[in-house]
Formats: sequence, structure tokens, C-alpha cells
Amino acid sequence: MEPNTIIQGDCIDELKKIPDNSIDLIFADPPYNMQLENALYRPNNTKVAGVDDEWDKFASFAEYDNFCTSWLAECRRILKDTGTIWVIGSYHNIFRVGNIMLNLGFWILNDVTWYKTNPMPNFMGTRFTNATETLLWCSKSKEFKRYTFNHKLMKKYNSGKQMTSVWKIGLCIGEERLKGEDGKKAHSTQKPEELLKRVILSTTKQGDIVLDPFFGTGTTGAVAKKLKRDFIGIEKEAEYITLAEDRIKKINQFFEEADWQEETTKLTPHSSSTPAPFQTG
Repeated sequence: MEPNTIIQGDCIDELKKIPDNSIDLIFADPPYNMQLENALYRPNNTKVAGVDDEWDKFASFAEYDNFCTSWLAECRRILKDTGTIWVIGSYHNIFRVGNIMLNLGFWILNDVTWYKTNPMPNFMGTRFTNATETLLWCSKSKEFKRYTFNHKLMKKYNSGKQMTSVWKIGLCIGEERLKGEDGKKAHSTQKPEELLKRVILSTTKQGDIVLDPFFGTGTTGAVAKKLKRDFIGIEKEAEYITLAEDRIKKINQFFEEADWQEETTKLTPHSSSTPAPFQTG
């Protein structure tokens, strides 16, 4: 298992090839199963480029649940006892995913709300503007409590204040958004680097291995490299792999935070000697 590589293939098939208890952190941005039935249009009758990719389509909720159960079970197997996993989703799927994770034995440490500062409007005016997504941060089980959480480092990153579970970050736009040869966005759900920066900075150390089973255009790998972490990506689509490899190859600078002081010990929440990360009062 070579670090800093992208594996082409089906995520479940490729996860099965990874040894038990070998990965420090997993970040997963799976298909959301958004169940879009009709095209979306703006008030000026221009079409909205929504998520209508084939990889996001499932025949039924049962099929989607079986898919998620399979890849999450493999993730739990390969995760170190000291490791954690982040899974991001929207209201379309995150409640189903969370239920599956609990049934598999994962233990939810936090649900982090990504509050988008520039969300897409609800053009039909039939619902509130959907401005959030949810990240579930989980340990392997309730019993495995010695996971990495860089509490002091994240407090420093947050200008001396304890970071909350609501993260205000804009959608991926501008130069950061990868484009295809046609000038259109290369991936419909590319995540902003700032989101992955907080995930990886808070829950890994330099040299840790970060695995992304739905690698896409490589945001996880790019941020891992900038933070001096190793990565493994699994991706099915050759087009995305080409974009990701080119993106990561061009990185020639690290984030300043890559060399910040790490926590010297792993936190053990709820022990008598170490306060819980989000203890108040």
C-alpha cells in the first residue's frame, strides 16, 4: 500500500485490499443520492448545473443503504483503533448514513455543520435556501477513546477561541474550482480546501495517512500534501484522476499550519485527567 497514490477502481473492491487497522484518518464524501427528477432553471430560464451524474443515482433507498453499509464496514475494518472517520452529506442522505454508522459500531464524536456563506438560492421559491451540509466525525467505537484531536492547535487557528461545530466556509469558486476543457466545472460537488484543511489539521499529525474512498478531483490529497500528511485516494473515473494528479503535482508550497505544534498526547475524552474537548462551564 503505497502512500500518496490514487487507486483507480470501485471503492468497495479497493478498500477490501487494504490491511486491517492501517489508516489514521478517513474522509468520505460519498454520493448523496439526491433523487433529482427534473432539471432546475433560474428565473431567467438558464439551466442550473446540478448534481445529475450517474454515480449519484441509485434505484432505491435499499440499494443506497446496502452500498453505504458495504463501504463503511470496510472503512471501519481498515481504520486504526486510534483513528477517526469524517463523512459529509446533505439532508438527502446524512441521516441514513448516520444510522448505518451507528449500527456498524462507529461512535459519533461531533456533528459539524458546514454553513455555506454563498449557497445556491432556491430558485423555485418552494423551500428555504439550503445553506448547510453535515459532517459526522466518528471514532471506531465508543470504547476507542484515544483518538487524535488537536484542540490547542485548532484554538490557535481560530484566533485564540475554541472552535465550534459550525464552520462558515464558502462554496468552492474562482481559481480553486477545477474546470474541464469546456470551461465548465469539472466536478459537480468539489469541496473547498478550507473545509478539508480543518478536518485534516484537527484530527491528524504530520506523516499520518489520510484515505479518501471517493477521491474525485483530489481536494483531500491536495490539502493533505500541503499539511505534510500522506494520502491514499480511491476513484473510479479516469477523468477525475487525471485532474487530481495534475492538481497535486503542481503543489509546491505547504500551509503555514503544517508545522504548527501538534498535541503531545492523544486526548482521552471524559477521563479524570483530561477535560472533554467541548466541555463548558
